[in-house]
Amino acid sequence: MKKKALIAMSGGVDSSVAAAMMAEMGYDCIGCTMKLYEGAEDDTDRKGTCCSLNDTSDARAVAYRLGMPYYVFNFQDEFRSKVIDKFVDEYENGRTPNPCIDCNRYMKFGKLFIRAEELGCDTVVTGHYARIRYDEKSGRWQLLRSANREKDQTYVLYAMTQEQLAHTCFPLGEFEDKEKVRETAERYGFRNAQKPDSQDICFVRNQSYADYIREKTGKDYPPGNFVDEEGHVLGEHRGLIRYTIGQRKGLGLALPQPMFVKRKDMERNEVVLTLHDGLFSDRLVAEDFNWIWAENWQQIAGKDTDAPETGTQLEVTAKPRYRAEEAPATARVLDGGKVEILFHEPQRALTTGQAVVLYSGDIMVGGGTITEV
Repeated sequence: MKKKALIAMSGGVDSSVAAAMMAEMGYDCIGCTMKLYEGAEDDTDRKGTCCSLNDTSDARAVAYRLGMPYYVFNFQDEFRSKVIDKFVDEYENGRTPNPCIDCNRYMKFGKLFIRAEELGCDTVVTGHYARIRYDEKSGRWQLLRSANREKDQTYVLYAMTQEQLAHTCFPLGEFEDKEKVRETAERYGFRNAQKPDSQDICFVRNQSYADYIREKTGKDYPPGNFVDEEGHVLGEHRGLIRYTIGQRKGLGLALPQPMFVKRKDMERNEVVLTLHDGLFSDRLVAEDFNWIWAENWQQIAGKDTDAPETGTQLEVTAKPRYRAEEAPATARVLDGGKVEILFHEPQRALTTGQAVVLYSGDIMVGGGTITEV
């Protein structure tokens, strides 16, 4: 009997080629698109996003060309509660979230996994640039960076569990060149072969994050003071949700030298500014940490344990933002499952709400949400 695969199809070239590759490998494939937020069908002409009516049409056309059934799954309620509401709440509390991580965690590898089980599928397939393999020595699945380091997406996949890794396939992980993916799409005759990559947060359409949050909550976020690190008032800000750590542009201040957002004081409704050197720090603490693999896993955790013991230290490279260069660091497990990251060299604009993801070479060690800097 053929193995069955549920293909998450965004309408983009990556997931389309992933679908074609699975069909070519002999899988019995089912294509699907997730409807995640209200108004997606209005994004017909919007470039650089996913989930629009055009995207759904492109995905359906690819599925039809490959001869596979295709469905649209309505996950709007779950997306609102797990992704959008959290996005708003994090900004209101002074943090800077990454909703793409939550979408992968709760939608693609949460709701979609449940739907795959209901359809009798053996694996869930996406167009992510990442690789998966089983490590016999530790008895655990590993998540590895893509062969195409520039396109690697393991950072947004750090929350995957061992069960999910065992039943997931990333067919594009071995592609070293995005143009090869587009050439493959051209060979199959897909109309989306030259479609631009999605880049925006899908549910924030044609407006700033702050305006989106004001629209969703119906609240006004009061102005307050910009201050320096000594508390001297430098001007007035337009509401704390409009600023994030490390920001320089858009402050609306005439200052004798460039200054950057260092932190937000939620109690005093102040944005604290600093000179460039003041943005650097060498320590953070992360919570809600998900461990995937470490070189000496059996010694530090045991084969059937999902986390190292308190006090365990690991030498890793750490990536504190999606676009950040990873840096050498020491990770130490604290009480309550928290993880302290001590960078060997200070890092710029470490930000609460963002994820920090750890690597050992090409293998992801794990990741969590930054809660303290």
